[in-house]
Amino acid sequence: MSLADFKKKYFSSISYRTSIISASLITGIIILVLYLSDIRSFTELAPPAVAAFLVSFIVIYSVSAKLHARRISKLYEIIKSISKKKFIEHPLPPRSHSKDELDVLMYRTVKASEIVSREMARLNKIENYRKEFIGDISHELKTPIFAIQGFIETLLDGAVHDDEVNELFLKKTMRNVNRLIYLTNDLMEISRLETGELKSNFKDVYLRDIVLDVVESLQYKAQKEDIEIRVKDFDKNIQVRADRNQIKQVLINLIENGMKYNTPGGYVEIGISEKGTDPNKLLLYVKDTGVGIDKRDVMRVTERFFRVDKSRSRDKGGTGLGLAIVKHIVEAHGEKLIIDSAPDQGSTFGITLTKAGYFLE
Repeated sequence: MSLADFKKKYFSSISYRTSIISASLITGIIILVLYLSDIRSFTELAPPAVAAFLVSFIVIYSVSAKLHARRISKLYEIIKSISKKKFIEHPLPPRSHSKDELDVLMYRTVKASEIVSREMARLNKIENYRKEFIGDISHELKTPIFAIQGFIETLLDGAVHDDEVNELFLKKTMRNVNRLIYLTNDLMEISRLETGELKSNFKDVYLRDIVLDVVESLQYKAQKEDIEIRVKDFDKNIQVRADRNQIKQVLINLIENGMKYNTPGGYVEIGISEKGTDPNKLLLYVKDTGVGIDKRDVMRVTERFFRVDKSRSRDKGGTGLGLAIVKHIVEAHGEKLIIDSAPDQGSTFGITLTKAGYFLE
């Protein structure tokens, strides 16, 4: 429907009904005044009544047309843009300034346009993320699956009877199977975090106990990598309001990340800092002497499957989801993840934590 047709069907109808009603009321008042003042008969009042009605109708119709034309055109423009999925920004007057039903309709239509626009943008973002995520998943799964397939085919073709290679191929197959298991577990973890299925169980916990538990569990792996794990001394009575298991997961991911990108003989240091303007917060940091991260990559390291050094992380068994999980857990706690790194100067990953007694439900 064109704007002209729209005005003809709706605008003319509104103005016509308004003019008929108003002209009839004005004419009735005029007839009543003339009748009461001159005591004339109704037949004598017919000509002036018709004239009064016609004049009133024309005047009121013209005024109504001017009052409604601009708002009707704007309303049509908004509705048409919504139907074409082209959302134009429209000034939204305060709702309290609405004077009649048409103003209310204008207000609600503009609000509806804004809501639809935001929803369309959100759906497009989700769709783009879905396509990217499926592409990344396919790529990550394809590498270990093809490796496993190749090793098994080689063994079935006769290598299984060769004592020099069969054990080697089976170990390589098992390593790729483990990689698939780690990838699947990380995908389930990040999916539960994003959907809100994995709820945080906030309690007052002793931070030093958590740090020492994690360090003890990773000591063997650190020794194999020739990496020293250091814990800076801090008050064992410090408590934070957090989910114990999720903070342990954050520490494990950060420390393993620090070992993965470190150099033999290097170290990973865990400590806290209470520097800052907020006395209710502290900073738990994990510092390493590794290869560091280029400034242009710092903002991307928490993206799913983003790797600074793809070949190195795959050799070490990384899934590319560790820092993405860290980011989700930190955000679920209402805290911040701080990254400071430079090439060949190591990296420091810090997370803010709220001290026990200051946590707001």
